Amino acid sequence: MKNESSCFHCGLPVPADLKLTIHYENRDEPACCAGCQAVAQSIIDAGLGSYYKQRTAEAEKAGLPPPEILDQLKLYDLPQVQAEFVETLSENRREAVLMLGGITCAACVWLIEQQLLRLDGVLSVDLNYSTRRARVSWDDGRAKLSDILLRIRQSGYTAAPYDAQKVEVQAQKERKQALIRLAVAGLAMMQTMMFIAPTYLYDDIEPQFLNILHWASFLLVLPVMFYSAVPFYRGAWRDLKNRRTGMDTPISLGIVLSFVAGLYALLTHAGEGMYFEGIAMLVFLLLLGRFMEQSARRKAGDAAEQLVKLVPAFCHRLPHYPDETSEEAAVVQLQPGDVIAVRAGEVLPVDGQVLAGESEVDEAMLTGENLPVPKAAGDKVTAGTLNTASPLVVQVEEVGKNTRLSHIVKLLDRALSQKPRLAVLADRYASSFVLGLIVFAVPVFLGWWWYADVHKALWITVALLVITCPCALSLATPTALAASTGKLASEGVLISAGHALETLAEITDVVFDKTGTLTEGKLAVQRMLLHGGITEAQAVAVAQVLERQSEHPIARAILNLPSVSDGDIRSEQRINRVGHGVSARLGVGGQEMLWAIGRPEFVAEIAGELPDDWRDAVGEGSVIALGNQQGFAALFVLQDQVKEGVAEMLAELRAAGLRLHVLSGDRQAAVSALAQSLGLDAARAEATPEDKLAYVETLQRQGAKVLMIGDGINDAPVLAAAEVSMAVAGGADVAREGADVVLLNDSLAVVPMAVAQARRTHTIIRENLIWSTVYNLIAVPLAAAGFVNPWVAVLGMSLSSLLVLANALRLRK
Repeated sequence: MKNESSCFHCGLPVPADLKLTIHYENRDEPACCAGCQAVAQSIIDAGLGSYYKQRTAEAEKAGLPPPEILDQLKLYDLPQVQAEFVETLSENRREAVLMLGGITCAACVWLIEQQLLRLDGVLSVDLNYSTRRARVSWDDGRAKLSDILLRIRQSGYTAAPYDAQKVEVQAQKERKQALIRLAVAGLAMMQTMMFIAPTYLYDDIEPQFLNILHWASFLLVLPVMFYSAVPFYRGAWRDLKNRRTGMDTPISLGIVLSFVAGLYALLTHAGEGMYFEGIAMLVFLLLLGRFMEQSARRKAGDAAEQLVKLVPAFCHRLPHYPDETSEEAAVVQLQPGDVIAVRAGEVLPVDGQVLAGESEVDEAMLTGENLPVPKAAGDKVTAGTLNTASPLVVQVEEVGKNTRLSHIVKLLDRALSQKPRLAVLADRYASSFVLGLIVFAVPVFLGWWWYADVHKALWITVALLVITCPCALSLATPTALAASTGKLASEGVLISAGHALETLAEITDVVFDKTGTLTEGKLAVQRMLLHGGITEAQAVAVAQVLERQSEHPIARAILNLPSVSDGDIRSEQRINRVGHGVSARLGVGGQEMLWAIGRPEFVAEIAGELPDDWRDAVGEGSVIALGNQQGFAALFVLQDQVKEGVAEMLAELRAAGLRLHVLSGDRQAAVSALAQSLGLDAARAEATPEDKLAYVETLQRQGAKVLMIGDGINDAPVLAAAEVSMAVAGGADVAREGADVVLLNDSLAVVPMAVAQARRTHTIIRENLIWSTVYNLIAVPLAAAGFVNPWVAVLGMSLSSLLVLANALRLRK
């Protein structure tokens, strides 16, 4: 019986104040740490509890990595270590981005997800196959980061906090190693082909020389078997340990079976064929296909990586500003309020405000807008943008994970890691397909052995195992989504939800908010009506005096009017009635009286009856009246300005077969006039947030799939209700956070492009899935019938995957 003070899993002492248990055979056993508890429970839950009955005393301490590795993992639980890369979402909820090692195919992503989701305390796992990043959220009261890292390690992979520089180094290292493995296999293939060539050219080679050629081929294929093919063995072993079948399982079976058969033939002099040159060719072509696939995958998912790499590691801090003496500092050490200098040609490392200097900033990587944006004192600047013209002095407002760029990367990463319905179905099918393939290969081998001989049976089985590897099926959806998401990001369209592209391709109706979306959100005086002999210059001058202290959008429209001074206008006894207008006693032209500006009914309290010829104008939209004790003097008719390019954008959406709607809280006359001028299909005015939500829900009940585009806080409920939501640049934070798609610039011209790209993506995914399915339906019977050689099988499998990747990469153009 094990001592109660010793860990059931590793045998180490259990701290007296620790109450962690492992449930085993209807009893609770003690654990010394959460890591041992998690590993032991996963072993037991997987049906492998007999391990604890059969292990020896020495084996009891071999279940975990070496102590130094465990010590390193537990360091990640320290708050000071987590400060740079772990985000606190609530009291106990934490989130971190991890970079993963050892991933070779889409099945690896599925395996890691499943292993982590089985760990108590892990709330969500989003893995990005294109960038090999994992965003993990967990309850810190139930699980620790070291437990998560340990579970990934136990699954056969590696994980560490995400660092762009480390990822680049790791990628270069893996690429170099892949090239070396490929070169070794290529050289072995060429040399073994040279040795086998004489056996095809001459029939009368003496046995001793023929034996030398066979042994030479055997020696040359050993580096291929025990070095070049190692990635396939590792993948198959991981799958075996985790009790599942993956992409590498049939490949490894084919390679090992071929080598065993070749070795048997060599030692017994049985059979006429050679096996070793086939193994070298098989591994070379497989490695070549995987290398090309990984290169294409990096291209498809490089949008997020490029954004991450934008921010420099160092900057020029001005510790004693306005003294412009600078010192080199690490960007991670900056705090809000610090002042830095950004020279021409340098990338801005922080979000901040310009204190001094004038320049132009290239924001193309964030917004897709190619023209540089002028910047001067008081303007805001964003991390990741390029200062092109002259030096700027910038005060730091946000740095690191709080910058707008970091927020964009997070949304993009979330979108790439979330799997739409088609991807989930494809992964499930691919995993089941591999298992069925291996089961099917057994009767195929036995049948051909009985019908022909063991050598032919072996090669046919190897060809079957290789040619039907469902890599293309698993790559079809994630690669297309990564390529399309990256393309849209470069155009200033950020896909922040994984389902957005799939659903955007199916929308039937587009619903727009009016103010700030279709219009500038800035009122302007469209025309002016005068009465009582006042001149336009006098009316403007008086109106501007009355509105001078107001920040209301209507007041700004009046103040933006060009004015000609008509002498000094004295103002006193000012009264501002909120929502109605402003009144004051003014001295105009030597005459002092009470003036008012605001709603016509408010001004009427002073000025009397509204002139009859103004009544039609009052119904046109937003109007502001000006009057005094002698009567009405002027009427300002205001209108929100339609954004540039909106008419063309709506025409493109209409040509795409979409119905167009506008929702607004503005007055009926203004909304109707806008809808008529833009040719919209439907309009709803004076709508509250509840009204907007009800409008969209009515459309959905009628069978419509809605894209909602808005910018304000009052749009947040309806954005959440629509099938796809889109928030425009400059909108409220809550609208951008809840939206499935975020526009990074003010132009709506990209909306038709986004819809068209989504439809193209949907088409490409369907093409890829159809091709993968048809390919496997044709390949399986051909291979089982003996019409496919192993090297042809490798070519077919590799070309199938590459065709899917090439088709998906068309979305980047």
